[in-house]
Amino acid sequence: MNFENLSKKLDAYERLMRLDKPVGILLLLWPTLWALWLASRGVPDWITLLIFITGAVLMRSAGCVMNDIADRKYDGLVERTKNRPLATGEVSLKEAYCLAAGLCLMAFALVLLFNKTTILLSLAALFLAATYPFTKRFLAIPQAYLGLAFGFGIPMAFAAVNDYIPPLTWVLLATNVFWAVAYDTEYAMVDRDDDLKIGIKSSAIFFGQYDVIAVMICYAVMLGLLGYVGKFMSFEKYYYLGLGSALGLVLGQYQLIKTRDKNNCFYAFLFNNWIGLVLFLGLAAQYYFRR
Repeated sequence: MNFENLSKKLDAYERLMRLDKPVGILLLLWPTLWALWLASRGVPDWITLLIFITGAVLMRSAGCVMNDIADRKYDGLVERTKNRPLATGEVSLKEAYCLAAGLCLMAFALVLLFNKTTILLSLAALFLAATYPFTKRFLAIPQAYLGLAFGFGIPMAFAAVNDYIPPLTWVLLATNVFWAVAYDTEYAMVDRDDDLKIGIKSSAIFFGQYDVIAVMICYAVMLGLLGYVGKFMSFEKYYYLGLGSALGLVLGQYQLIKTRDKNNCFYAFLFNNWIGLVLFLGLAAQYYFRR
């Protein structure tokens, strides 16, 4: 294989892993960082932090590859996905399986540095990541399952830091489920017409004409649960400043999605990275200025 062909192949692998679209990594990472800061009381071990960041990149990449393996017969029929490397034949099915396996093994090697509880939770996280693509065949709201898969870094973070899982973990995980349903419904609103044609299920189809209000209700529940976390932890102004900033961003998203314009819905989905960021900054500032 000459250099030009190698370069093309590596580019195809990069696009298969969606490394050219890092928003998914960030949406996986933000709730994990919330949990790490809470578990460590605002002072996470830097090695643990680095491991979780690396793990998020590896597992999101693996999840994208597994998703495209599962959807390889459908992606070519959807306008937004028709140029994905498996759909176009740039990457073979065998190559995709090998890439997914390699990414999962690298992530698991990192988890082996932690305790038994974290290792066992990582197996559950792998199961969720591997099975999520198939839920679009039978679950009315597969986005809720995605929220579990994207939020499983939360119990892993608590387990890695403290070797136990406090009840607050499940409040944060529920928060992430509602957040994922909100932002991935915005994403699904872009593909709704194509999904209806090929028989793929999504929350955008399930909610139908009530999609916009359903998205806003999910955001409201998410912010309400985070408000409960703040009250439970006796947080003060910095945390609630982050929460208030997130509310402002949510209201801005309503302006984007209320007309159901596909481009605006996609921009609204991308905007969720900033919601995750301001919530994290509020949490980090709360711990920093409390010391």
